[in-house]
Amino acid sequence: MRILVVEDEAKVASFIRKALAEESYAVDVCSDGPTGLDLGQSDVYDLIVLDIMLPGMTGLEVLKGLRNARIKTPVLLLTALSKVDQKVKGLDAGADDYLTKPFAIDELLARVRALLRRGAGEASGLLQVDDLALNPSTREVTRGGQRIELTAKEYALLEYLMRNAGRVLTRPMISEHVWNQDFDTFTNVIDVYMNYLRNKIDRGRTRALIQTVRGSGYVLKAES
Repeated sequence: MRILVVEDEAKVASFIRKALAEESYAVDVCSDGPTGLDLGQSDVYDLIVLDIMLPGMTGLEVLKGLRNARIKTPVLLLTALSKVDQKVKGLDAGADDYLTKPFAIDELLARVRALLRRGAGEASGLLQVDDLALNPSTREVTRGGQRIELTAKEYALLEYLMRNAGRVLTRPMISEHVWNQDFDTFTNVIDVYMNYLRNKIDRGRTRALIQTVRGSGYVLKAES
């Protein structure tokens, strides 16, 4: 899942980026309101973490701009202001949740997981295709009840495939959601990681779930 962090305090932004990256999220960071609005309008993000106090334009202005552009990406507001009216203004402007600084990183990650589940319309959070199951809360992956160990990037790739099960995903789509904005789309990294996943998910199984769609991309689906 790809997350945009709009935060002008360098230490806070670095702290958030590191924590999210360790949870296998692809993370882009910017430090001012206008850039945040521009990036957010690209509509390739699964979640936006948005500070209220930003140079150029406030987080509330960025949020209103996104909602006026019909961008429905979930937004988690960060605010150093604990006043109720500020939180109300943020929620009324279209925020999905808010977090008051200073915050515990575990709470931030829990709110991120909850918003991503809500955005995907998941009730339990458990993703399952055939006998392959992934639990975003525990990051546990099993097939046929057998646990599968994945690297952070393999996990992120599998989660994206499972959240879009049955849908053909092109290489640009995969790079946008699993890697960050600095990713070199001309490399064969995506194909390499897809082979890594196949070896762990499908190798030795009677049913292959990860399939190549020639000339298009990849799809994860159960055999009909």
